[in-house]
Amino acid sequence: TQDFDSVMHTDVAIVIGANPTDGHPVFASRLKKRLRQGAKLIVVDPRKIDLVDGPHVKASHHLKLMPGTNVAIVNSVAHVIYTEKLHDSEFIKERCDAAQFDKWVSFIAEDRNSPEELEAITGVPANEVREAARLYASCKNGAIYYGLGVTEHSQGSTMVLGIANLAMLTGNIGRPGVGVNPLRGQNNVQGACDMGSFPHELPGYRHLSDSVTRELFEKEWNVSIDPEPGFRIPNMLDAAHSDEFMGIYVQGEDIAQSDPNTQHVTSALEAMECVVVQDIFLNETAKYAHVILPGASFLEKDGTFTNAERRISRIRKVMEPLAGKADWEATVMLSNALGYQMDYTHPSQIMDEIARLTPTFTGVNYEKLDEGSIQWPCNDEAPDGTPIMHTSEFVIGKGRFVITEYVPTSERTTRKFPLILTTGRILSQYNVGAQTRRTDNVTWHDEDRLEIHPSDAELRGVKSDDWVGIRSRAGETVLRAYVTDRVQPGVVYTTFHFPESGANVITTDNSDWATNCPEFKVTAVQVEPVTQPTEWQKQFQQFNEQQLDLLAQAAESERV
Repeated sequence: TQDFDSVMHTDVAIVIGANPTDGHPVFASRLKKRLRQGAKLIVVDPRKIDLVDGPHVKASHHLKLMPGTNVAIVNSVAHVIYTEKLHDSEFIKERCDAAQFDKWVSFIAEDRNSPEELEAITGVPANEVREAARLYASCKNGAIYYGLGVTEHSQGSTMVLGIANLAMLTGNIGRPGVGVNPLRGQNNVQGACDMGSFPHELPGYRHLSDSVTRELFEKEWNVSIDPEPGFRIPNMLDAAHSDEFMGIYVQGEDIAQSDPNTQHVTSALEAMECVVVQDIFLNETAKYAHVILPGASFLEKDGTFTNAERRISRIRKVMEPLAGKADWEATVMLSNALGYQMDYTHPSQIMDEIARLTPTFTGVNYEKLDEGSIQWPCNDEAPDGTPIMHTSEFVIGKGRFVITEYVPTSERTTRKFPLILTTGRILSQYNVGAQTRRTDNVTWHDEDRLEIHPSDAELRGVKSDDWVGIRSRAGETVLRAYVTDRVQPGVVYTTFHFPESGANVITTDNSDWATNCPEFKVTAVQVEPVTQPTEWQKQFQQFNEQQLDLLAQAAESERV
């Protein structure tokens, strides 16, 4: 809802399920600057991230919850704010739906949502939750920032609704220093979402079932659009195993490394008749491809990126693509080859089409972008863009409080799998590492390690640098251990930057009830000392060497 500059007006920031210093360092530098000026910080995370107790900043509260209990925590915070009458009655009366609020109040005020009742579930002391809730509710400007530690859960969508409830309850919407702010996991994720990358939406977050919207695009594109949503990635992979989905075009994504249950993913790719991968490097998914198309880096193409603050920025080509074509040109050529004629000669024409069809982009064009970046909505009502949303009213009219019932994940610990694995990133490596592993960044981080608490390590006879096997219901892998109190007892943590580590071999295919976003943050595992890699890791090494050898042979034949 805000721009990043807004944080400089924040009095209390809540960071939930995000590690800004490692995953979002540009924003983190602004946040730390504001904290050094006196703003307070509440961290909600199973792990002691750098912001909890760093050289120059320290969190006022660290709610060290158990993975999978986000919704229970947000409900307990809201319970305290309402029952202690710390909510913003005037904002709620003016901006929110009264009937929906009353219905929500009857739910949130129940004793079962109190910090005391939920302490056994979340693992967070009730008095700590109450103090954090009072701090957020009593400040002038409170902002919530969240990351994949919110969305990569079976109740990720429920948690986002809970966060929105919390912001409306305290009136922290529609002005500098407040808001609900997702920290995006990758560059231009926001832009991809804006352009209808979801199978149920057209650009501008308009549902396929809306016949008026469909007609606009059908007239522009001269095609008939199926009103039934398509598949998400997990659905595609499942269908491939039953021979109902036979082809996939993967552009700028590495599902063979980044998606959960790696063996399920790779077997699905092997079952398909046509796998096309377009990327700037030979990533793990490309090793299963029938066709590989070279991608273009940001230096080799014109276009736009849209970041987490809805800011549309121009990118400009400084060199010709090494592959000869920019990504958009390759798409045009492929479309024409398949029989659908595209006549774009410059990406500015594509932006003009976006503006014609998408109400939040009607004022966006390359001429305006050449003067500076723009935050959508940008239209007749907001010709210069919208740095802060919902300043006077919500897009839907009155704000709606939604009941967020806590439902435990089906991924439970047992005697066989007594620990919870959660995953994340590190500053020196970016996402699956396809780019950063090719740089000197490996000096700082050259392998994925398993963080384990001293008590859990002692119980298993594990010391730092020992090889340990991590086994889940989905599979097993071997990593080197790092004994640390950054994780709490019962929780282990690793990154997923190196394909040979097999971090996603052990994550399951559980997913969010609404979005199918994988539940990367909760996997029940057992950890024990081992002396050799797993069978999967041995097979991976053999497969990788085979693919690289075939690539070398192909390159040699080209030279001849």
